[in-house]
Amino acid sequence: MAELVRFGVAMPEDLVARFDAATGNFRNRSDALRRLIQEYLAEREFTPDQEVMGTVTLIYDHHRSREPGGLTEIQHDAGGLVHSTMHVHLDHRRCLEVVVVRGSGGKIRDLVERLGSAPGVLQARLQAAPLRPADS
Repeated sequence: MAELVRFGVAMPEDLVARFDAATGNFRNRSDALRRLIQEYLAEREFTPDQEVMGTVTLIYDHHRSREPGGLTEIQHDAGGLVHSTMHVHLDHRRCLEVVVVRGSGGKIRDLVERLGSAPGVLQARLQAAPLRPADS
């Protein structure tokens, strides 16, 4: 097992209280932070050339998403990166969409940036992993 390194983190008290309340299944803050950091790195450590598969989760205002350059147009222009989508109505204006993607890490990151900057998009999050290690 790797040697543990201790470090301090300063943040607003209300943020710490919210974090503690949300991480009740972890033994302690260190375990919760370790998991967050592992997930953060896993989503970013693949190279532009590696083949990855994952999901893009979008929350958006569907009234605005129909504008030119909107989500449907971006997905259709993605060159086969999009394999499936699921669409859910959250309320009268907002929708949640889960987009299953597969392709090179660079193209997937570019797609997420285009989706995230589309009209009406409130949130865009990639969760992906390489299909093979970088050195295989």
